[in-house]
Amino acid sequence: MAQNPGAKNQTTNPGDEAKPGTPGTGENVCPRCRGTGKVEGAACPDCGGSGKVTEGIGGG
Repeated sequence: MAQNPGAKNQTTNPGDEAKPGTPGTGENVCPRCRGTGKVEGAACPDCGGSGKVTEGIGGG
């Protein structure tokens, strides 16, 4: 099975459903901070301040 070599050292945040680069996933705007990366003046705890989360794509 092929793996994404750029994803092996990337970490996940609490709002991520999987590690970045996992097949069947993609980046989305963090719903908690709405993509700003901040909540109440501090780094968003769900996305780690990136404004993005990794989520499963498709419907099941």
